[in-house]
Amino acid sequence: MDSKDLLERIKQDQIKFISFQFTDVNGVVKSVDGPLNQIEKALKNGIWFDGSSVEGFARIQESDMHLVIDPDTYAILPWTPTEMKRARVLCDIYQPNGEPFDGDPRGVLKRRLAQLKEERNFIMNVGPEPEFFLFLQNGSETIRPVPHDVGGYFDFSANDQAVRVRTELMAALNEMGLEIEVGHHEVALGQHEIDFRFADALKTADNVLTLKYAVKAIAAQHGLIASFMPKPVFGINGSGMHCHQSIFSQAGENLFYDPGDRFRISQLAYRFIAGQLEHAKALSAVLAPTVNSYKRLVPGYEAPVYIGWAQVNRSALIRIPQPMPDDGETVRAELRCPDPSTNPYLAFNVMLAAGLDGIDRELPCPEPLNNLNVYELSDEERRDHNIDMLPGSLFEAVNAFETDSVLQEALGERLTEAFLNARRTEWETFRTQVTDWEIKRYLTTA
Repeated sequence: MDSKDLLERIKQDQIKFISFQFTDVNGVVKSVDGPLNQIEKALKNGIWFDGSSVEGFARIQESDMHLVIDPDTYAILPWTPTEMKRARVLCDIYQPNGEPFDGDPRGVLKRRLAQLKEERNFIMNVGPEPEFFLFLQNGSETIRPVPHDVGGYFDFSANDQAVRVRTELMAALNEMGLEIEVGHHEVALGQHEIDFRFADALKTADNVLTLKYAVKAIAAQHGLIASFMPKPVFGINGSGMHCHQSIFSQAGENLFYDPGDRFRISQLAYRFIAGQLEHAKALSAVLAPTVNSYKRLVPGYEAPVYIGWAQVNRSALIRIPQPMPDDGETVRAELRCPDPSTNPYLAFNVMLAAGLDGIDRELPCPEPLNNLNVYELSDEERRDHNIDMLPGSLFEAVNAFETDSVLQEALGERLTEAFLNARRTEWETFRTQVTDWEIKRYLTTA
């Protein structure tokens, strides 16, 4: 869609306000809203804003930033009332001199994917499975996570309202341009998953952002809180965002597919997997970027903590799902450690960088962990099988990222600095907190 097409669509859809959106380094949606009469000017000249007020963007002395609209990301916000009908467009960020801003997560990924096409004839496709909770609104200041329903995995209707809300969410997302494949109740009480068709990494990252934004807005209209927090409730499954990955040629051939291989995956795919295993500890800092992420990444709750790959073993970090018969397009590698708190633009960037490093260095892929329940192995048995673990905390993950030049180069100097500052600040804030658990355990015993 070009600017002329966009203006025509906005007119046809009777839009009253436009939301110009982008993300900070943490993946939080930022928005500059404007009335309809500003859209032509915005398409021609962009929109200026103060970047120094956005985490990870700019210092005070270089604060002027410029939003440039990507017309292809236009979508109606279907939950807004007709008389105040709104739409959104995603934007790339530029500096006053017209150069792309190297601290823009979306822009950095966009340029990297363009380079991938030009230099290698590769397209990275990603199909994520974002999970989330719906909680009852039970307070204005101190909110406690109370599940919205009593359903279980794939349950049809333990609570009719849960089905209605999820159906409404899927309808809204379809209207916003996501090709929804399936939505269902997940394992934990109040937990849901909505899956949409895979696409190239940039469009998929945009879709993840759209899904999170829409789910929260529609849940709020039902008096519910939608949470993408990785582990909001102790003792039950947390929320992940497994990512199905493949590399296609620009002609549409799945380069991960080899019909003659026992797993039907190509040498390219083996090396891609080996690269991600090689960088797994550093990857976790980006793919599981919060203190809370490591409350999910513990043995016993299906979340992967062991570095290895398999076809049928769900305790492995990377799994090769069974493809459809005689359908090479469906061959992919499922990375299971990401959670929905990640910034998808950063996540897909470092996932690609790790995989390409394996391809370029022709890293050998270790033997698969098929038919081996890693959770039941002792530490000594895991050592015998050369099975390492992901970091046990954000602190450990950040330390691993700080020594990984491949992932840092993928993000670039500015994004790396902003990302590390945000993660260190979060860890230090958490480290100095006094939690309810500590009060209960130590107040009268210490």
